[in-house]
Amino acid sequence: MLAEARGERNEAIYIAALHTGPRKGEFLGLNWTDLDLDGGTLSVLRSLKVTDHRLDFGPTKDKASRRSVPLNKSAVSALKAHRLRQNEERLRLGELWQDQDLVFPNRVGKPINPSNLYHHEYKPLLKRAGLESERFTFHSLRHTFASGLCNKRVYPKVIQSLLGHSSITQTMDTYSHLMGGMGDDAVDGLDEAFG
Repeated sequence: MLAEARGERNEAIYIAALHTGPRKGEFLGLNWTDLDLDGGTLSVLRSLKVTDHRLDFGPTKDKASRRSVPLNKSAVSALKAHRLRQNEERLRLGELWQDQDLVFPNRVGKPINPSNLYHHEYKPLLKRAGLESERFTFHSLRHTFASGLCNKRVYPKVIQSLLGHSSITQTMDTYSHLMGGMGDDAVDGLDEAFG
C-alpha cells in the first residue's frame, strides 16, 4: 500500500498513521503547531468531526486521547516532505488558499471531509495495491501500528498511552492475543537475585 501511495498528495498521512497510530479524525484535526518535527513529537489535541452535515473541530474522544506521540525517522521524513509539498501548493493557489494551519487539509486549505479522503483517495489506493477485498479500513492503519508495537514486545501500558485508550482493559481486550510470550523471560533473572 505504501508503495502505491508514493508520490500521492497525502502519502504522509498513511506513513504517519502506520508509525504513530492516531484515529482518522485526530489526524485530520492536526495543525502544524501540533508537530515538533525537530524534537520528534506529534501532539493529539483535537479531532475533526462531522456534525449536522458540516465539519467542525472538537475535543478528542476522551481525556486519555489527548496525548503526545513520538515520531520516528520515517514519520518525520514523510511529514517534512509533505510540508514542502503543501507550501508549494499554497504558493501556487495564492489567495485561493484558505489557510487553517492544517497538516492534512483539502486542496484549498480547508478541513478535508473524511468521507472524501476515504472514497476518493484511500479506497482507490487500496484497489491499486490489490487490497480492496481485504476490509482494510483507515482504522486498520492504527491496528497495524499497535500490532507492530505488540510484536516488538512493547509494554501494554505504553501501547495504551500511545493509542490514547482510556483504560488498559481496552488495550488488552483488543491486542492481548498478540502479546503471547511477552513475559517468557520475566523470571530469568530471579535465579541470580535469589540464588
